[in-house]
Amino acid sequence: MKVTKSRGVVSLLVFAVLAVPMTAGCGGEEPAAVSEAGGAAGNEATVEASREDVAALAEGGNEFAFDLYAELAGDGNLFFSPYSISTALAMTAAGARGNTEREMATVLHFPTEDVAGKASFISRERVVASFGSLQEDLVASRETRGYELHIANSLWGQEGYPFKESFLDLVAEHFGGGFNVADFVRNAEVERVRINAWVEEATREKIEDLIPPGGVDSLTALVLTNAVYFKGQWVSRFDEKSTRDAAFHGTRGDATVPMMYQKADFQYFEDDVVQVLEMPYVGEDVSMLVLLPRVGGPRSLEVLGASLTSEMLSDWSGRLREQDVKVYFPRFEMTWGSEDFSRVLAALGIRDAFGERADFSGMSDLGDLFVGPVFHKAFVAVNEEGTEAAAATAVVMKRLAIQEETIFRADHPFLFVIRDDATGSILFMGRVADLD
Repeated sequence: MKVTKSRGVVSLLVFAVLAVPMTAGCGGEEPAAVSEAGGAAGNEATVEASREDVAALAEGGNEFAFDLYAELAGDGNLFFSPYSISTALAMTAAGARGNTEREMATVLHFPTEDVAGKASFISRERVVASFGSLQEDLVASRETRGYELHIANSLWGQEGYPFKESFLDLVAEHFGGGFNVADFVRNAEVERVRINAWVEEATREKIEDLIPPGGVDSLTALVLTNAVYFKGQWVSRFDEKSTRDAAFHGTRGDATVPMMYQKADFQYFEDDVVQVLEMPYVGEDVSMLVLLPRVGGPRSLEVLGASLTSEMLSDWSGRLREQDVKVYFPRFEMTWGSEDFSRVLAALGIRDAFGERADFSGMSDLGDLFVGPVFHKAFVAVNEEGTEAAAATAVVMKRLAIQEETIFRADHPFLFVIRDDATGSILFMGRVADLD
């Protein structure tokens, strides 16, 4: 992890740089429904996502975000994109079946028909369609909405591996995930560099070396990648002339940081636990929500983070009221990762996907695919003008190492012994050098 400008600045708990709209519009159509055998049922009606489907998916994504944060929380800096991770895993889950799919849907909080305890259910096809609709709604340009938010997905598959066309078509239709032929068997390092170059370009050079050396090898069959880039300007910008060096009291001691300042009207809430400040970006569709634990209050940063839920955030957000606030906020830049999230995801309940019990029969009929490492890296820069953030995720699908057929052909000279198996005592010993 790399932090510049000041050490420990993110201990403020800047929790949601990208506030995903909860009522995203729907759009796009599902291609022909995919049968369990993997073939396209060409005559079946297409599946579309409703606004309720998309809202349920976004709500589940927020729950996944809090689960991830609780599992990752510690005393150091942290920055990640739950949306990027969820999207990359959703593309992967589109090819999962059986218990593998159920575990992924449960951990990712997809409101699918396979997940118990949900008030309403939507099918696998509608989940995929909902991701497509949400992505379509989120993408923005400065010209149309005042800020930039770009999302890119891509698949990199081993040349000659028999991926199902139904899976590739599904991902291409709803995630915009184009398929790139790769040769991990002979050129794993070359392909790693090529994928990282794609990520770097998709994130405006903010995410470099997403997949570390050795992250893909000759057993890699497929890499599913997602990249997210955001750049927005504050509705109420900070004046650089008001920025002063000041002390930041981090968990590892005090540090001198460039502290921005302004006095303006903001959405704000406070109680004896936390101060909550909302700073919108131009366009006012995206905002930064800052949760600042009370100094000496009943909940430290660590305790607050561990207990944070979607309901708590919704409650605090509902109590925000516009008022005049003096805001002191540090200017900082931070890169977090690359981190392998496979351990975290396994701890949350995705287990079958990472081993021999993995069922990705929706991707291929060979039955040899499982999820290897899941790499994630994120960048954020906050200054007087606004915020620039980027993140990328790569899910590496591997093939089970198939044991070569064992052959013992005693067609040349050999030694042998005859022994008592109970005691190990050698009773006879010989050598065969020639046979008539």
